[in-house]
Amino acid sequence: MTKIHQTESGTDTGREFGDFVQSFQVDALGVRGRLVRLGDSVEEITGGGRYPKDVAELLAETMALGTALASGLKYDGVFTLQAQGNGPVKILLADLTSGGDIRGYAQFNADVLAETKDTGGGLVPRLLGGGHLAFTVDQGPETDRYQGITELTGATLADCAQTYFRDSEQLETAIVLTARRADDGAMRAAAFVVQKMPDAGPGGFDDPLEPWREAAVLTSTVTAKELLDADLVPADLLYQMFHERGVRVFESMPLRHACRCSEDRVATTLASFPRTEIEAMREDGVITVTCEFCGNDYVFDNDAVERLFA
Repeated sequence: MTKIHQTESGTDTGREFGDFVQSFQVDALGVRGRLVRLGDSVEEITGGGRYPKDVAELLAETMALGTALASGLKYDGVFTLQAQGNGPVKILLADLTSGGDIRGYAQFNADVLAETKDTGGGLVPRLLGGGHLAFTVDQGPETDRYQGITELTGATLADCAQTYFRDSEQLETAIVLTARRADDGAMRAAAFVVQKMPDAGPGGFDDPLEPWREAAVLTSTVTAKELLDADLVPADLLYQMFHERGVRVFESMPLRHACRCSEDRVATTLASFPRTEIEAMREDGVITVTCEFCGNDYVFDNDAVERLFA
C-alpha cells in the first residue's frame, strides 16, 4: 500500500495550545476521527479557584469529550453532554453550539467531596458514583430532540462513552481523554476519538475486523503528554500515528468559551415564576441570580422587579 500523508488547508500550525477540533480520516483503515484541544476556553470555566482540582479536571474532560462527540455530527443548534450521579459531584454539563461556542459547569457538594477518599480508582466512580451519561442534540422548537443515554459503568468518561457507542449505536469507537494543569497553572484538556466508518470495509485485509483492530491499537498508543503538547501540532501527531496507512487532515474548527446568559434571559425566567416565589428570593432588598456556567451575577432591585411584572 502506498504510504501517503495528505493535508488539506486550515490545519493548525502554530505553537500555541489553542482551542479547536481537528477532523481526520484514515481511508486505508476505514476510520474517521477528531482531535480536540481546549486551552483558554476550559481555563476560563475552571480557573480562578472555582472548582477543586479533581472536579476541575473531570469538568475539563467532560468539555473535551462533548466537543469531540458533537463535532462528529451534522447539526444546527446545541449539543449537550451531561453526567448526573449520586456522588459528591451531582452534575457535569458541557454544551457546544454548531458555531463553536462552548461552555460548561459542575454542581458538587463541597462537604461530601472533602470526606471522599482517593482510593486510586477512576474519577467517575469516586466523584459521580452511580448515575447516567446523556447526549442531547437540540436544533430548535420545530425539530425533534435526539438523545442517547448510558449508565456510568466505567472508571472514566471515555469508558462510559465507548460503552454507549458499542451497545446503543453498534459503532466501534476508541476514545482517549485527558485534562490537567500546565506548568503555568492553566487548565488544558484534550480528546482523541476514532470511529469505524459505517461504509464497506477497506480491501487488502484477510480478516474484515483487522483494520479496526489496528486503528484501535494505534489509538491506544497516543499519550496524555502528546495530546497536551503545544509543540506537537495536530498534523504531525496524526502523521506520527498513521503514516504507514496515510491520513487525511481536514480544516480545523476554532472553539471559544461563550456563555449564552443575558439580563433579558434571566428576567424572562424570573417572570415565569409566581410573584410570591420571586419575593421570597430577596436578600438585603435585592434578588441576585448567578449564572451556573459563567458565574455572572444579575441583580434585580425593587424597580427591576416591578418591571418584571408590569
